[in-house]
Amino acid sequence: MATGWADRAREIDSFKVMDLLKRAAELDAEGKDVVHMEAGEPDFPTAEPILRAAHAALDAGHTRYTPAGGIMPLRRAIADFYQQRYGVELKPERVLVTAGASGALLLAFSLLAAPGSRFLLADPGYPCNRQFLRLLEARGQLVPVGPETNYQLTPELIEQHWQADTAGVLLASPSNPTGSVVPRDQLAAMASTVERLGGRLIVDEIYHGLTYGFDADTVLDVASNAVVLNSFSKYFGMTGWRLGWLVADEAEVAEMEKIAQNLFISPATLSQHAALAAFEPETLAILEQRRAAFAERRDRLVEGLRALGFGVPLMPEGAFYVYADASHLTDDSYAYCWSLLEEDHLAVTPGADFGCNHPERYIRFAYTTGMDRIELALERLKARISR
Repeated sequence: MATGWADRAREIDSFKVMDLLKRAAELDAEGKDVVHMEAGEPDFPTAEPILRAAHAALDAGHTRYTPAGGIMPLRRAIADFYQQRYGVELKPERVLVTAGASGALLLAFSLLAAPGSRFLLADPGYPCNRQFLRLLEARGQLVPVGPETNYQLTPELIEQHWQADTAGVLLASPSNPTGSVVPRDQLAAMASTVERLGGRLIVDEIYHGLTYGFDADTVLDVASNAVVLNSFSKYFGMTGWRLGWLVADEAEVAEMEKIAQNLFISPATLSQHAALAAFEPETLAILEQRRAAFAERRDRLVEGLRALGFGVPLMPEGAFYVYADASHLTDDSYAYCWSLLEEDHLAVTPGADFGCNHPERYIRFAYTTGMDRIELALERLKARISR
């Protein structure tokens, strides 16, 4: 181990799905037929209207820095989107365009998570959240959740686990890895609880648009002072463009823009101009077709996994993941996932990425691949179990 390294660097865990992704790519390069169900990246290409807007931006010479908070036409477009989709009125000054939702989370925690403070996080949950907090000398306080609470925090759990140094709560709805959604009344109750306890509520809404049979409610409809994170990566299918946004009050946005100036200079200029086309009717029609395809994939994958004995007690309501109990097959899902990759050429993510709540039992399957590949994955799993 190198001397002089900061403790924070040593204590930040690797993002295990990225390790699996790297090895899967090596197997691909060797000519192996790997079924990819590990990464949270839609398999659909960026929608054509967005690509056209990017080409037009290049032709117009939009390749220089922008303001750190993003170009105002995009901030207005995002604010208009909240009015159209949720009926929530926003001033564009409350919107901050960021370098991906990860950039948004870093800015939000930089403002709200003082050194030594804690944020309550559901376990299982997205692994990088607690790593961001560690980077800022704060801590993620993991709260075990299960199907009895729809894999989400509740007002009662928040009250029970709140401590003197707790600064707030981070929710994700829909969530990664479980696909669970917090209904409107629960959002309101949790927002009220956090406010009464003197903390701040951050809500990750990056999978909004990818719910099946209904539309998720934004927390801004019940708690205007919440901080909201969103992204162009998931519903809008712009992962590699690295563009997201956050919503907060104007004073907080101004403060976070100052931090963004120092950390990022500005979001990617080309990505911002391309994203202006993300809200056009032509683009939204394409995205809704893809949403329907994800719903079909979810239904088939859950059906197939349950038939093979995997535990999926609740149908995932959103995102594009199934978090399945594989304890009938293994007591070490991390080793099992690596074995599936090396021996069966099926790439999935072990529960070890998502927290401390019995991770050895769980595997996350991402249905970010076509129906034919999902069928092949189920065939390979069946053959593996039969061996």
